[in-house]
Amino acid sequence: MKRFAMAVATAASLAAPAFAGEQYVDSTGFAVSGYDVVAYRGLAQNPVGTAQPAAVPGRADITAEYNGATFAFATAGNRELFLEDPAKYAPQFDGHCAYGVSKGGKVPGNPKLWRIVDDRLYLNITPNVVGFWEEDIPGNISLADGNWPQIEPAEASHNPIPQFESMAPVAE
Repeated sequence: MKRFAMAVATAASLAAPAFAGEQYVDSTGFAVSGYDVVAYRGLAQNPVGTAQPAAVPGRADITAEYNGATFAFATAGNRELFLEDPAKYAPQFDGHCAYGVSKGGKVPGNPKLWRIVDDRLYLNITPNVVGFWEEDIPGNISLADGNWPQIEPAEASHNPIPQFESMAPVAE
């Protein structure tokens, strides 16, 4: 009976989103550096080992609040989709680098270095890190999912994203 209770508790914890702090926000003042998190779903993913298509910038006048941050969207329709299920579209690990979380820490995620796996958006910090991440995506996701609940919210990096030129959302 004790095993059954533990299994139920584990399953319940996996079904609910785990938050280890607020969403990573860079100097733009927006989550995901102002890129539209819904628009990633409409981009064709490239094979592992090749760069992904360019992320779609959001607009400063089409926004929504979630997990302590402002998200920007390219269209009002994308904003509406986000509001229906923000956890579906928000990047995993509050926008921190997925590989970094798999190693037990928090560093910023670069919105230009993305991949959707099992309908979840993951960001990484640099092209070199993407290479490590892609060596074992399922294994790294498993490690990150296990590490995430134990990482303290205060451990979040407030450093800028390296090798990244931020593009603030455009005002229309």
